[in-house]
Amino acid sequence: MSQTNGLNRRSFLRNAGMTALAGAVGTGTSLRGATVSAFEAAGDGKYDFDTPYNRLGTDSVKWDQALRQNEMGTIVAGMGIADMDFRCAPSITEALTKRIQHENWGYLDMPKSFPEGIIAWNKKRYGITINPESLVITTGVHPGIIATLRTFSPPGSKVLLTTPTYNGFYGDLTATGTKAEESLMKYVDGRYQFDFDDFERRIGPDTNAFILCNPQNPTGNMWSQDDLMRIGEICLKKRVLVLADEIHCDFATKGQKYTPFSTLPNKAVVNNSVTFKAASKSFGLAAMKCAWFFSDNMDLINRIKPNNRADLTTLGMIASKSAYSGGEDWLNACVDYIDGNHDFAQKFINANIPMIKVGQKAQGTYLMWIDVSQVADKIGAKQLAAAEASKGMAGRAGRAPSPEAMVLRWFAKNAKVALNAGDTYGKGGENHQRMNIATSRKTLEAALTAMARACDDLKKGSTAAL
Repeated sequence: MSQTNGLNRRSFLRNAGMTALAGAVGTGTSLRGATVSAFEAAGDGKYDFDTPYNRLGTDSVKWDQALRQNEMGTIVAGMGIADMDFRCAPSITEALTKRIQHENWGYLDMPKSFPEGIIAWNKKRYGITINPESLVITTGVHPGIIATLRTFSPPGSKVLLTTPTYNGFYGDLTATGTKAEESLMKYVDGRYQFDFDDFERRIGPDTNAFILCNPQNPTGNMWSQDDLMRIGEICLKKRVLVLADEIHCDFATKGQKYTPFSTLPNKAVVNNSVTFKAASKSFGLAAMKCAWFFSDNMDLINRIKPNNRADLTTLGMIASKSAYSGGEDWLNACVDYIDGNHDFAQKFINANIPMIKVGQKAQGTYLMWIDVSQVADKIGAKQLAAAEASKGMAGRAGRAPSPEAMVLRWFAKNAKVALNAGDTYGKGGENHQRMNIATSRKTLEAALTAMARACDDLKKGSTAAL
């Protein structure tokens, strides 16, 4: 157990106001390998990402809901839904605080400075030139995607997905009455790749749209220009519209580069696409309900607009505006910190949790896609799911009980860590869990330590059954 500045893990957690966390993790575990202590790994930067920020009691989906749904009693870490555990950028807090001082909340008139800030941010950071006329504000990326599908994909038609992919897309398809056509990606040398041949074969006369996840959630792929060009050319040839969800674009790990679909060199390919973005992932603003989309093809935008209704809040607009106008320094520091979390988690799992397999380091996002096949086999996850199904028990959202849900429940019970079940990410999600590492490195270390201990106990046959 690592000790730095006179603190062991239990005293640190108690001082951080997270006694339940300490009780779940405890002290005295012996970990294999020479991983760098989280206390030493986090530098003394301008912004404090390393002090755990307690979100319990705020009706957080990631923490409070996970604690309730999984009947955990105590929780070491919520590592499920994709939001971050950090205090937001100071520029956001300052702007919101200032506006709250004015105690009237009448109808919102959007200032020109808001879309201008979005356009300037993308031009400066990524070289994207957005036509102001094509920029459409919406309540979130999901409402934007739904409006676009309603415009171009009639109920009953198919929407192409490259899987495993973000599970929220399936909800968008349900909302529009469309059906998923899944193209399973290839897994080569620890990295996912498009299966271009399979992708093209799956496009039929009733396939009107493809939802691209760039960077890819949950696998962490940062697609290259060549990848995007090839997939875009197939879609153009087959008359399939590309819906590019690029909400995770700011999170590129060291040595990696985000390529916006809208900057591809083939103008015809670009004109066959709509891009969706928001400040919500980059700045932790999911609750503020503010996003936007654009296209170089004004015909597409003009057709989508009647299906889009942006019920924005004043605070949502102010938060996003202040993020883009004053939060870049904070974001850069945050991206660097999460990159360090990727390195730390990768080394820790490889050294201390042999029952979990990880591929190459993610190229982007703050997510890890972990292979839990050995855990599933050891706990008899398939048999547990079948037994629940035979009793007529339903999983979450009315789904049939899955082996992945059994593994999720096992980690919740035995490690007090909440993950996301891999089967919800479509074909290829079997025997996987998604893990969110956008948290304090101290919390990350505590969570991985708890998972390591649970897996060690499982091998010894001493963990609790489900």
